Amino acid sequence: MSRRCELTGKGPMTGNNVSHANNKTRRRFLPNLNDVSLRSEALGRNIKLRISAAALRTVDHRGGLDKFLAKAKDSELSANALKVKKEIAKTQAEA
Repeated sequence: MSRRCELTGKGPMTGNNVSHANNKTRRRFLPNLNDVSLRSEALGRNIKLRISAAALRTVDHRGGLDKFLAKAKDSELSANALKVKKEIAKTQAEA
């Protein structure tokens, strides 16, 4: 399982641990990933995703998963999220 947000594409970053003596050693900054189930109003079911805490706040801010995916770039989404986005677009086009 990769350490990458399925909605924003946010992944690990690198930097330095800096000691009091100013010694620098490499380290990784990992994203705060959570397994969540988000409700899709268009599909009428829950979608399980592994997303960052920041992405979860953004989904709430934009008004739900459907509206978030409508604005999201395809290049940032995971394969699973992209599949859900296309399902939602298809459902909304039929209605």
